[in-house]
Amino acid sequence: MLIYSMSASVDGFIYDREGDFDWGVPDEEQFRVHLEQTAALGGFLCGRKLYEAMVVWETDPAMRATELESAFADAWSALPKVVFSRTLDRVEGNARLATGTLAEEAAALAASTDRDLAIGGATLAAEAIELGLVDEFHIFRCPVVVGGGRPLLPPVTARIDLTLVAARTFASRVVYEHYSRA
Repeated sequence: MLIYSMSASVDGFIYDREGDFDWGVPDEEQFRVHLEQTAALGGFLCGRKLYEAMVVWETDPAMRATELESAFADAWSALPKVVFSRTLDRVEGNARLATGTLAEEAAALAASTDRDLAIGGATLAAEAIELGLVDEFHIFRCPVVVGGGRPLLPPVTARIDLTLVAARTFASRVVYEHYSRA
């Protein structure tokens, strides 16, 4: 399965017009869920911006300040990642640059594991959604309206019916929504 997991505002943006997403930073309760979900994955497809934001978990010892952060850094570091970029010529950590199409890379990564895969980065996920590759959507809906920015979901050419698998409200008032294709 390919999972798209992202925090978003109530009005459906992953960051606002200025590129800020401080309202989406997880509290400890959510962070534990992210750790659990990350540890269960067999691979991750990511765009350049997400890769650059997350590589610190593999390269910066300061990201291991707590036991929980250290556990997340271990899980993220162990996860094979394929990075899609037109500008990077190398990547660090347990990552490699994509050389094939998104569909080819997703198929190759899926063939290398018996676990689910995840995809991140709005542009890359939009392409995967349009190609019909995304099987599940895990949305952490933050209690804020930002009025614009990068949309969580792209405009699609055909309707995608979903089934709500689970929902949970965190103490922070963030609502977790887990959908699968119907």
